[in-house]
Amino acid sequence: MTDQRTSFPLNVIRRLGAGALDGVQEAGRMLLFLLSALLCLFTHVPKVGRFVRRVQFIGFQSLLVVALAGAFTGMVLGYQGYRTLSRFGSTAMLGPLVGLSLLKELGPVLTALMVTGRAGSALAAELGIMRIGEEIDALEVMGLSPHQHLVVPTLLAGAICLPLLTAVFNVLGILGGYLVGVKLLGVGGGVYLGEMAAYVEMRDVLEGVWKALCFGGFITWICCFKGYTARFGAEGVSRATTQAVVISSVVILVWDYFMTSVFF
Repeated sequence: MTDQRTSFPLNVIRRLGAGALDGVQEAGRMLLFLLSALLCLFTHVPKVGRFVRRVQFIGFQSLLVVALAGAFTGMVLGYQGYRTLSRFGSTAMLGPLVGLSLLKELGPVLTALMVTGRAGSALAAELGIMRIGEEIDALEVMGLSPHQHLVVPTLLAGAICLPLLTAVFNVLGILGGYLVGVKLLGVGGGVYLGEMAAYVEMRDVLEGVWKALCFGGFITWICCFKGYTARFGAEGVSRATTQAVVISSVVILVWDYFMTSVFF
């Protein structure tokens, strides 16, 4: 009995240590994967055709879901913001509330989460199927770089599309807040837009742009890595896709806090 009580905490510590080591090794492999992709980016010309297809897939095909999410997020912000501000007699500040909330935080974060769920999961699954189908191995046998053909165009497309999708999200969110606040709840249209213009500065816009740019890189990097390293058939692809979405979502939220607290 004494041996069992003594071995239990040791087993817990052993498992925690093994998990920590696995995490460090995985982080190292992810970093090497990113460095290899960046090396290809600066030493080879990206594949234009594949880049355009990735822009269409990540950006254009995500446009509808991002637009809907932005419009209804702005409507909710307008409604809830009006109810909160009306308690203090400050409904004139509804415009800055909606604008700053969208531009600085909700726009880039929610856009990144939507793109992760729609496009990131598909990217991981596509590369995972190519890995277990030995298509990636075939590229290597032919002397072609999988990073150059598969990863670099995706990274570039993600970094370009996320700021643009975030801009769409923000514009429609501000319009949604305008519809609810001005047309439904009676806030003056000039007050809504005028106070927003007075309080929203260019650095607030740039903060959201930089966040979206980072999120686009993180999403494509993590999802490509998880798909690229998938193993063990369909179950492995499913696991890699799930891990890609979960890790990307957590990294988005953690990095958002880090950028907000350190850089802005």
